[in-house]
Amino acid sequence: MTPSLSPPDHWTADERHMWWQYRRGEWCDATAVGAAALRSLLLTAPAPEAGQTARLHLRGARITGELDLADVGISVPVRLRQCTFDSALDLRGARLDALELVGCDLPGLAATGAATVREAKFVDCRVTGTLDLRSFTVGAWLSLDGSRLEALPGRPALDAQSLSVEQGMSAGGLHCGGAVDLGSANIQEYLGFRAAQLVGPEARLRAPELVVGGSLHLDRGFVNEGPINLYRASIGGSVHIEEATLTGRGTGRGQTALGLVCATVDGNLQGGEGVRVTGCMDLRDTQIRGTVNLDGARLTHHDGPAIRAFRIQVGGDLHARRGFVAVGALEFSGARIGGSLLLEGAELTGHDGIALRARNLVVGARIVCQDITARGTVWLSSAAVASRISFAGAEISAPVDGDALILRRVTAPELSLLLREAPTGCVDLSFATFGVLRDDGSTWPRTLVLDGLQYDALPGRVSSDDRLSWLTRDPAGFIPQPYEQLAVHYQRIGRDADARTVLLAKHRRLRATRPAPQRLWGLLQDLVIGYGYLPRRAVWLLLLLLALGAGVFSTHHPEPVGDGPYPAFNAPLYTLDLLIPLTDLGQDRFYAADGPYQWLAFLLICAGWLLATVAATSANRVLRRN
Repeated sequence: MTPSLSPPDHWTADERHMWWQYRRGEWCDATAVGAAALRSLLLTAPAPEAGQTARLHLRGARITGELDLADVGISVPVRLRQCTFDSALDLRGARLDALELVGCDLPGLAATGAATVREAKFVDCRVTGTLDLRSFTVGAWLSLDGSRLEALPGRPALDAQSLSVEQGMSAGGLHCGGAVDLGSANIQEYLGFRAAQLVGPEARLRAPELVVGGSLHLDRGFVNEGPINLYRASIGGSVHIEEATLTGRGTGRGQTALGLVCATVDGNLQGGEGVRVTGCMDLRDTQIRGTVNLDGARLTHHDGPAIRAFRIQVGGDLHARRGFVAVGALEFSGARIGGSLLLEGAELTGHDGIALRARNLVVGARIVCQDITARGTVWLSSAAVASRISFAGAEISAPVDGDALILRRVTAPELSLLLREAPTGCVDLSFATFGVLRDDGSTWPRTLVLDGLQYDALPGRVSSDDRLSWLTRDPAGFIPQPYEQLAVHYQRIGRDADARTVLLAKHRRLRATRPAPQRLWGLLQDLVIGYGYLPRRAVWLLLLLLALGAGVFSTHHPEPVGDGPYPAFNAPLYTLDLLIPLTDLGQDRFYAADGPYQWLAFLLICAGWLLATVAATSANRVLRRN
């Protein structure tokens, strides 16, 4: 069929002008254009004028009637500006070269299964129904910048499930009064919602299994009054949430302020000052190969955790410093952080009594909680840290009968507990292992669990007497291992006297836990020889008894016994013969005290046996320990 060289006679003046401008590829300013004429123009495609390129450039027109371009093929660019549509635009299954709607007003647009060879733009448009881009394929760039989408109740404002964009998608300044659905969308390069606003009771960003080759931008004034669901998303660059305001509706799947669950991010999670989150940031089982930066962010969730990041994997650092505030717990149990966990100066207010929980955490460098203020328990049990853990200047408050800091089974080369002030709750260091443990006696908590704690060094100026007070704060009562560990430490650095003092204190506390007969026997060991750690006591007692016996028997000689001959009587040797069991100095076999002095001899014999038994028991204990 040969294309007509003039427009149909029944067309209006605006429509005929549009026909001529189409052939010239120039802009047509019109007042009203019928949808039937516009469809006819695009389908019959009159030949361009000589030396010109045919294009549909229509501006300021009202499109009357229903424009149905479903399943059509249009080989020329279609660009409409400041146009108003009476009915929803139907592009389902259409194949277009390029599509551009700028400043247009539409009651809806359906482009399910449509495709453009080049760009598709819906810029500064107002759509009062759903912008339906399901399975829409864009050969270059997709732009929704500045558009305003007002969905009907129960319908999404933007439905772009399985959208495919060969380059990037920009929705800067987009305003949506409803949901945005990008489930299973594939954006080869950049995806940006900078300064976009998703508001209203049905607002949400739903993008499970989203694939973005570059970075995802929800920043520079981005506001979302509903949940964000990025379950199993794959982001080739970074996720940016700087200066964003995110509001969730709960902690369930798809109801969190930011749900980045089971996702992969090849770059960073970049937040920082200006981030305001009301609800939960859910980062469970997500892999972030770069860093997580939440410095200066403010997170609030009164009904659950502020961050729920079980088993998250971070290649670099995870830091929330310089004014970071969280109302709600930070949950990092099972996390793997290749760099450091940095929380300097953070303010944490716990939910259900927990400010920070990171059980089984693995950190490739440091945990720095310097100068933090934590209202609730800080729980780091079974964490493995390659470098140091620091709570220098930290303030941790918990219920008096609760736990303030739990470092049970933690391993690290260094721990600093130089706190700002003593915690109100218990500090649990049981079965932890540190190379260096730094602390300050003025900030020790009232209750302190040290059972199983191992360390190589205790730098500082805390005296051994103060350390004994340090060992008595376990709420379970007497535990022997902390005494042994402290004594080993003193022996290692050559302070043997302090080591003996600690071990003597251990036995004295142990004695108080024994039945009455054992307590009496222990008291005798303590009085006689200090459980083997004060051997001078035995020497002085022996000399005292020797002097007593020698003095008495030198003036009151015992009577000789037996047939003789008798050695010359020697009072000191006679006394020693009585005092030292299983020895024979040739005195007590030939002389025997009589009268009241028999009782003195009996007392010396009993004292000798008691002294020998106590000394042997204590010596055996010391040798066994060594």
